[in-house]
Amino acid sequence: MSELAGVNTPGVPKIASEKVERRSVWGQAALRFRRNRLAMAGLVFLLLLAFIAIFADLLAPYSFSRAFLDKRANLLPFTHPDHLLGLDSSSRDYLSRLIFGARTSLQVGLAVPIIAFLIGVPLGAISGYLGGRVDFAIQRVVEVATAIPPLLFALFLLSVLGTGVTNVILVLSITSWIEATRLTRAQMLALKEREFVLSARALGAGGWRIIAQHILPSALSPLMVLFSFSVPLAIFSEAGLSFLGIGITEPTPSWGKMLGSGIGTSIRVYYHIALFPTLLVALTMLSFSFVGDGLQEALDPSRSRASGKLQ
Repeated sequence: MSELAGVNTPGVPKIASEKVERRSVWGQAALRFRRNRLAMAGLVFLLLLAFIAIFADLLAPYSFSRAFLDKRANLLPFTHPDHLLGLDSSSRDYLSRLIFGARTSLQVGLAVPIIAFLIGVPLGAISGYLGGRVDFAIQRVVEVATAIPPLLFALFLLSVLGTGVTNVILVLSITSWIEATRLTRAQMLALKEREFVLSARALGAGGWRIIAQHILPSALSPLMVLFSFSVPLAIFSEAGLSFLGIGITEPTPSWGKMLGSGIGTSIRVYYHIALFPTLLVALTMLSFSFVGDGLQEALDPSRSRASGKLQ
């Protein structure tokens, strides 16, 4: 039986063996990821944050826009039984705004990389696979976009389009597609001359089919890692724009906007206005970084073995 198992039979057995091998590769990657304690801790925190964001309407004690005008503004945390984390400068429950702020941050953090990848991955795939004049034209566009400072460009677009969640997502997506384009193009150049691609081309497969069914699945690992690192960058960019007052508009809560309003108050007395959103932004970005490092080690066994030797 063992001898028969090693024979390369044509047709279905070969395809089945390839599927089993691919499944075992992903299974080993999942096992390496689970062994990374920091990555698992980051994943647990992000899942908890996603649960809070999805069910914010049920978890928040009050509406994020409700103002308690009969109570003192900037109420300190743990000083009133009805408002665990106190009130902000507009007499709104701060815990409720932090909970709804998680929804805003995750909405921006996930939507921006998705839109950026929908723009960058097809451009990079076309550029790397076709080459020639198409590659030259796309790379010139990438170079021009790289030369423009993303923050200044975002400030200009938001001043023209106006503020708000939708415009912030649109502007950050326009300035975030370059890395996805470059990485996809590099993967295309590295994989398009491999044996399995040449075999598919010899069998008469079209260019789009080769890209979608053969090259992109092989390039999925580095793209997944890039996506995991793009999410905290989008959250940080939104926080920075909201901190400057040109991002998320009132009364929609945003951790960056809450931080900006906290800096404007007497931070030595009303420390909670700036402290809690700062901690949440830092923990969220750190968790995504841990997950990204875990994915990178799990999908690259050589890097995982090297880190294991260092430990």
